[in-house]
Amino acid sequence: MHHYKGLVKPYVLWSFLLIALPLVLIVLYSITTGDNSLLTIHLTLDNFKKISDPVYLSVFVKSLEMGLITTVICLVLAYPMAYFISKFNEEAQSIIILLVTIPMWINTLLRTYAWISLLSDNGIVNSMLKAIGINPVNMMYTNFSVLMGLICDLLPFMVIPIHTSLAKMDYSLVEAASDLGAGKIKTFTKVILKLSLPGVINGVTMVFLLSISSFVIPVLLGGHQFVLIGNLIENQFISVGDWNFGSAISVLLAIIILAMMGVMKKIDPDDNGGER
Repeated sequence: MHHYKGLVKPYVLWSFLLIALPLVLIVLYSITTGDNSLLTIHLTLDNFKKISDPVYLSVFVKSLEMGLITTVICLVLAYPMAYFISKFNEEAQSIIILLVTIPMWINTLLRTYAWISLLSDNGIVNSMLKAIGINPVNMMYTNFSVLMGLICDLLPFMVIPIHTSLAKMDYSLVEAASDLGAGKIKTFTKVILKLSLPGVINGVTMVFLLSISSFVIPVLLGGHQFVLIGNLIENQFISVGDWNFGSAISVLLAIIILAMMGVMKKIDPDDNGGER
């Protein structure tokens, strides 16, 4: 046993250096000023107060709005898809789920450029519209283009957990509900939906959190005038060079994420894949 303890030490060290230490530094930057040195540290909450500026508040509101819309659309699309997949035998389900995850293997940047070629003024969609006599539609650098990119990018994160819950579900309960006279709608709402709720909650959590923190898709499909929380953090660190304010925004985003996870845990405290 003592021999194995020695093997754990390098992993603990790397975990501290790669995970814990950067988090500590971000928190430290968020509560200090930009004129610190190794010997003098000036603590302040001005970085967090700066977030209350209407310009930055509008970014948070826009991010939450886009995250909510993306999550709802992904849920509406993913649940029927996951339910349909769960009706196949195990081998077919594995193949279909593999096909669903294939886009996740491709770099997000490449997938986003593919959407640019589809939605641009001279792209594939507008070329097809011209061919049938319809005037081109401006789709790039709009809410629509950003939503399309986010939905395409995050849909697998909704399908997979929902499918996992549905695949593990005891369908004898569905048959029992039908035998007792429950209609299709009542069987779905009272049995199927309830048993698949853990997967829905996991999918909603992942999609919402990933959508509000995304920065590549909003920049490329929304243009530089389209700013979400992830873009604001990137700008503060890279373009503006205000690491303290950027760290404060990052800490606030982390708090939002933790709060979201807490709410989801309250909704379904016993996440056991529908086996209750």
